[in-house]
Amino acid sequence: MGEGSKGTLIPGDLGMRYSLSMLLWMLVTAAGLAGLLFAEARDNRRLAFACKPLASTGFLGAAVAAGAAETPYGRAILAALVLSWIGDVLLLSKRSGAFLGGLASFLLGHIAFGLAFVLRGTDRLWALAAVAILILPALAVDRWLRPHVPADMKLPVRAYIVVITGMLALAVGTWGAGASPLILAGALAFYLSDLSVARDRFIREAFVNRLWGLPLYYAAQLLLASTV
Repeated sequence: MGEGSKGTLIPGDLGMRYSLSMLLWMLVTAAGLAGLLFAEARDNRRLAFACKPLASTGFLGAAVAAGAAETPYGRAILAALVLSWIGDVLLLSKRSGAFLGGLASFLLGHIAFGLAFVLRGTDRLWALAAVAILILPALAVDRWLRPHVPADMKLPVRAYIVVITGMLALAVGTWGAGASPLILAGALAFYLSDLSVARDRFIREAFVNRLWGLPLYYAAQLLLASTV
């Protein structure tokens, strides 16, 4: 405690408390992720149902500990993380209805991330240049998935590709405007992790998809949570 700070924390102490709290929540995500990967490797659905929400709660706690509720940007990031948490839980089910619900939740989450980046400030030229570049991989992913996606899911999947491409382009614009590179790193990791979900759902279900996709996804969420 410093002088005149009776009953309160000085800024340095407050920052240390936030850092420690964030670290603890990150460890919650790491522990949940380790358990989730073990469950996926053993095809243990009960353990997966316990570990995945735990891992996702960790990135929510990290964002709150970092002060997400204190700024418009932070609140938008927090809303996106909450939607991601809901999507994570829905995707635990193998039912097509639950998958569509999870897809919708993540789609809204990417819109919230994009709104957060706009609130943080974006360079339009950087964002537009990113869109021009990202159109090619978006078309490639659509062509890759098209033969394997059921007819009733083609439109939702294409809408998702458009939205996540826009989210990443806005992250590039925000980075171009001088924001932390962690924003771009988190958005890019999220974008790439979704390829593992698409491959697992529509191309070939295999543990190897989750082995690289899940760590990349949770790293993305923690990176974005840390920027609030």
